[in-house]
Amino acid sequence: MRLLSYSHLFILLISICFISCKSKSARKFELENQPKEYTKTYDEEVNSERKITNHDYPNQDFTIASWNLHELGGSKSDSVLNVIAEILTNFDIIAIQEVVAKDIKGAQTVAELHNILNTKGSKWDYRLSDQTNSPSAYKSERYAFFWQTSKVNLVGGRPELDKSLEEVCDREPYIGIFETNQNKKFRLINFHSRPHDNYPEMEVKHFKKYFEKNNPYPTILAGDFNLDENHTVWIPFYKRNVLPTVRASKTTLKRDCISDYLSHMIDNIYYDSGKIKLISGQTFDFVEDCNNLYQARKISDHLPVFGTYQFIE
Repeated sequence: MRLLSYSHLFILLISICFISCKSKSARKFELENQPKEYTKTYDEEVNSERKITNHDYPNQDFTIASWNLHELGGSKSDSVLNVIAEILTNFDIIAIQEVVAKDIKGAQTVAELHNILNTKGSKWDYRLSDQTNSPSAYKSERYAFFWQTSKVNLVGGRPELDKSLEEVCDREPYIGIFETNQNKKFRLINFHSRPHDNYPEMEVKHFKKYFEKNNPYPTILAGDFNLDENHTVWIPFYKRNVLPTVRASKTTLKRDCISDYLSHMIDNIYYDSGKIKLISGQTFDFVEDCNNLYQARKISDHLPVFGTYQFIE
């Protein structure tokens, strides 16, 4: 796994407030007329600053990230999408929540993000869910999966929303079967719960079925749960050896920074520890400093969470 240096992310972030107000043609002109030597220097520095590579974990099978990208749609400028893509290149497969569903711009932006990823040196693929069958159009969203095809491939057909949970979830989970380049299959579930003040545990409690012993594939449950890993709803999961990837890690951004810019512990990735070993798990903090908060929130009000895993033989 390759971690992009935070300082270089903010080389891009500094320009967001200026670039976002310009037309697409103006942005294209600027990019096409950027000095060649600057582009080359930037690329070289980014590559040299990546902290961790796959070689650091010789037994590593895959890395998974989960990220609520806060209304991913037409409101994201080209420069913001470029920063998002730079962050996503650190992972093998990513579960994305909160893609805009009420208009076509959500789907179009996901396709645009996919195109940008494919300019970063690796081949990427993606799948976008249908709209969730939600109580209202304002609650309905789409999910997305992105993955590097050299590391992970989709198997078992097109990912699908779990229609069996339509009546009990405001946004039913999105499920795909994937296979690593070491021929290990796993099921990845992508979920965004109802708000924290609307009893999201009433949705989460139904997910125990995903971890039953007769399931053919190891299961990983990723998303924004609007409750932390200490909530009592997780006790039955823990009794089944289903564990959180990150612990005591704040994952959302405040609107204003007084002493800290981080708020709630609500994003996580839960995995079957009887079949999968966690090498490391953490958040990807692209903010780092209160002075960066305003620009960082243009990307999302959530940090990505991610884990490095290997299969237990």
